[in-house]
Amino acid sequence: MSARGSALAALRGQIERIETSDAAHHHDRVALGHSGADSALKGGIARAAIHEVFCEGRYGTAATGFVTGLAGRVSARRPLLWVRQDFSEREAGALSMSGLAELGLDPRRLVMVRAADAEAALRTTADALACDALGAVVLEFWGETRQFDLVASRKLTLAAQASGATGLLLRMAANPSPSTAETRWLLRAAHSPPGALWSAWGAPSFDAELVRNRHGPVGRWIMEWKCDECQFSEPSAYPQPVAAAPAHRPHQAGFVGEQRKAG
Repeated sequence: MSARGSALAALRGQIERIETSDAAHHHDRVALGHSGADSALKGGIARAAIHEVFCEGRYGTAATGFVTGLAGRVSARRPLLWVRQDFSEREAGALSMSGLAELGLDPRRLVMVRAADAEAALRTTADALACDALGAVVLEFWGETRQFDLVASRKLTLAAQASGATGLLLRMAANPSPSTAETRWLLRAAHSPPGALWSAWGAPSFDAELVRNRHGPVGRWIMEWKCDECQFSEPSAYPQPVAAAPAHRPHQAGFVGEQRKAG
């Protein structure tokens, strides 16, 4: 067998172990904070794995916030690399460092990489995932990307498992395709609950649907992001005021009833 054939055989063996070995079921996991999601994820989201987040283009901002929360949870205060295509930035706009800080992510831990095209973005992500100094690597794509196929997904999974870094793929305006991702999420914006009178808005809330979970059930939850605690939670219970019935309403109702009887 040639050297090339031996290398291919070794790669196939590694891929088969990823997909069939029981060892692949026992990732280091970090709790998200939302009890329903953590239960489905067998304790939390797996590190050293690939996770996908899909959204429609109009929900790009919400999905970016959700991925930021995931990255903050899995990176364990280690550096975070965010890879974006130039096209993605033209469509979705530039990331705001002050906005990330408001979500609880320290911008000093974030390294931004702008790639000219999808191929360059994939190469950068694969190299970054091979670095054990990074806590997480976010790869952001806009639209359908033919370069990201099952082979590319396997390469990213192998790199993540080898280094311990976690890969988060943010796919805007794209349809899911076969991959080796540990989880796949569909993300929509959710209404923030009313905040206190002195706050301008409520906590960020996400309509997160887990549609692929390699080692557990799927589900859909409203997940609220606690910026100060840097974790997700169930939606807060805000009591809604109920207007009292006017004092004269019973008399009006009785008067109308008497008119109907008279008629």
